[in-house]
This record gives sequence, structure tokens and C-alpha cells, in this order.
Amino acid sequence: MPLDPALARLANATLMVPFESHHAPRWVLEGLADGVSGVCLFHNNLESPEQIRALNARLGEAADTPLISLDEEGGDVTRIGQARGSDYPGNAALGAVDDTGLTRDTHREMGGHLADLGFNMDLAPSVDVNVADDNPVIGTRSFGADPALVARHAEASVLGLHDAGVVACAKHFPGHGATSQDSHHVLPRVEAGADVLRERELRPFRSAVDAGVRSVLTAHIEMPALGGPGPSTLNHHVLNRVLREELGFTGTVVSDAMEMQGVSGDIGIPEASVLAVAAGCDLLCLGRFVYADQVAAVRTALVEAVQQGRLSGERLEEAAARNAELRAWARERAALRASAPAPGGVGLSVARRATRVEGAPPRPHDPLVVEVDAPPGVAVGEVPWGLAPWFADTVRVVPDPAAAEGLLTRARGRDLVIVVRDAHRYPGARDLVLALLAGRPDAVVVEMGLPIWRPGTGVYVSTYGAAHVNSRSAAELLGAEGALQGASPTV
Repeated sequence: MPLDPALARLANATLMVPFESHHAPRWVLEGLADGVSGVCLFHNNLESPEQIRALNARLGEAADTPLISLDEEGGDVTRIGQARGSDYPGNAALGAVDDTGLTRDTHREMGGHLADLGFNMDLAPSVDVNVADDNPVIGTRSFGADPALVARHAEASVLGLHDAGVVACAKHFPGHGATSQDSHHVLPRVEAGADVLRERELRPFRSAVDAGVRSVLTAHIEMPALGGPGPSTLNHHVLNRVLREELGFTGTVVSDAMEMQGVSGDIGIPEASVLAVAAGCDLLCLGRFVYADQVAAVRTALVEAVQQGRLSGERLEEAAARNAELRAWARERAALRASAPAPGGVGLSVARRATRVEGAPPRPHDPLVVEVDAPPGVAVGEVPWGLAPWFADTVRVVPDPAAAEGLLTRARGRDLVIVVRDAHRYPGARDLVLALLAGRPDAVVVEMGLPIWRPGTGVYVSTYGAAHVNSRSAAELLGAEGALQGASPTV
């Protein structure tokens, strides 16, 4: 039976869809023409600046200012820098520098780059307060563990993206920094009391709202002290009493990806989407792999939920209206935006300032660089990292201490540089580093994640991130030839 056209168009207005290729498929263009609010692009959609501009122009022709978005946080989570790493440092580096002017400048330049490519919405910044050292999904995506620091940089990053005419989206509400679980796989639960959560998790979101953020992205995380069980994405109290009434947010509530197990694992994407809209989500970010047939199933589920009385038509209309307002705001800001300035190199400047050295500044001669591999998170994906672009003799090894003997033999008579990423989270990596240092206490250790675990070595370098500019900053410090030459921008 055909869907009611008016309800189907209202349901479409709640959707932000992904697609498969470098070209917009017919089902996406027809969906945009029939009211779908926007798209979310991933690295599988991005090939070159020319291709991205052509793709986004075609998407823009299908409707009046659809939301064309991506997850471009800079740092480790990058889409436009997926091929070699980002030219913009991540939040951890910005927090380490703690210069809100630089944070605003960085996001203004990054936003200008996105706008020049045809994007009008960035699912950033992450304003989670990373208080769990073993957090598998936030880490360097956070400005830090201090709520006041995160709050002031949340404001600066929102303002910077808005300066560039790009919609900012503060995430992951009400905060994903106090858990050691990943909502891509499970539903994390934070047991802290309401007073702690308000002062710690909510403080940066309050700053983002005060800065005029137009969209907030939910977390699939459970915080009973804020309003009962279940993921915040499906929690009416958290989205309305806390976000809207307590924090005063009036813009668009965007869901985190509905394909994630933390929200839809037990009930499926269509049902989770119905419950999310009923709870107060206005725009459903469906994820990376939810394509035509599944999008149609979500649309059908929303329409049938209204017809069955499980979802009010008024709630669907409210969501559609908020999304239309967001698109109008994006259109107005784009009209006011000047042409994108040439990249000013602010990203490398921040990365240099964020890089820390404990011990004598190292200048190794003919080094063997040993990179200890670390698995990428789901949000990060396969993005190059490390020092290989600047040091010819670089080897990437699995974190196994049994490899130490062969590596020490190979490094005999040469300097040794050991590169790790979040070594505090991987016992095998720590054991390998300690085994190497037992034979070579003069080795340089470079930490490209969070500098939480510090081995007993004479020289320890921390970069607060593994973006291209963070890697280059470390290479400069180590005296790599060519590291001081100009960098070409990503994508």
C-alpha cells in the first residue's frame, strides 16, 4: 500500500542519509527532491577536491539547500584528510595549547575549507570531557579532562565554524567521556550522580548553546541520574527537560548514527528511529551503511507509527520545521560568507605548540623508527599516522615484546625512535616499549595519542594526536629532512 504522500514527506524531513559512491545515486537525488533534509558523506564518497565540489553541487541542485554534512573534527577523525591525515590538529592538541583564539582560528580555517568544497554542516565539535583514561572512542577527540577547559574551547570551535558559514554540531550529548565502552558496539552506562554530570558533562554543552550552536548530536549512552534508563537518543527527559529546558537549546537535535549497536542493536534501525523522533530527535543521522532499502524502511516505520498513534503528527511536523530552519540558517550564512581564504597554516602552528618534550631535545642520527601499531577506532577508520613519510627506515610492528630482540639488533649502532599511540590502553605496546628500552635506554619514545603512560626513558615526546600535522611536528623536532618544507593541503 502506498504511503500517505504528506506523511512520507514529513518523515523524509527527519532523514540525513549516506550513500555508496563518488556520485549521487538516483535514490538520493529523488529523496532530496521529495523532502529528505540532507546527506552525510564519508571517505568512500570523497576522491579529490574537484570530484567533491561536483558531487556537492549536484546534491545542492536536487533541493533548496540540503544539509551536506560530514564528520570533520580535524585530528584523528577526518574525512577530507582520510588519505594521508588531517592538516588540522585534533581537540586534544588544541586543549593542550589552551589558546581559545587559536581554536577559533583553526575551526574557521577548517570550516572555510569545508565550505569551499561545498559542505554547509560539520558534525563537530566533540565537546565530551574525557575523564576515563581507557575511553576507546573519545580520547584525543576531546579538548581534555577539565570541564572548564572543554567548555571554553567548545564555545571557540562553534564560533569558528560559524565564522566560516558552516553549521556546527556539538556532540555527543550529554557526554561520552566518562566511559570505557564504545557505543558503536554496546550501550555504555555512566553511574555518576546528577550534580557531577551537570558540572562535568553538561558544562561544555551549556557553553556551546550560549555560543549559539544550531545543532546538537546525541550520544547512545545511558545516564540514569539525568532521567531514567535507555540511551539518551531515545530518552524524552534527557532531550527535553535537560537539553531544551535546562540548557535552553532551541535548535536541531541530531541523532548519532542509528546503525550503532548502542541504540538499535536490540530493536533494529527503523524502530529505533521511531523512538528517537518520539523522544525529541529532529534529524536522524542514519550512519554509513544505511542505504536505499533501509532508508525506505525507516521512512515507512515513521509513517506507520503516526498512523498507529505511536508517534504524533505534531512531533513529526515540529522536527521537520526545525530542520527547515536549520537549512534556512545555512543558506543565509552561505550568502554572507566571503570566498574561502587560502590555508594559513594555523593547523601546523597549533601542532608545533602542542608538541611536548621531556628530556634533552632529540636530534637522532640515522635512526631506526619503530612504530608500534594500534587498532583504529570505528569513528577514526583507516587514516595514515606515524613518522614514515619523513624517515626512510621506518618499520610498523605488532605490539609483541617478542619482537624486541630483532629490532634491537637492527638498531645496533644507530639511534632508535619508538612511536606509540595511546600506549596506556594496550599492554602489549607497553611491554614492547619496555623491552626495547631495557636494551636501549637512550631511545626516544614518541606518544601520538594521549600522554598518560610515560616509560622510564631519557627523552619522551608527546604530540596529543596523530594527524598529519602532529606527525610532521614530531618529525621536525627529530630533525627529519623535508619536514620543514611546505605542506600541501589534504583533499
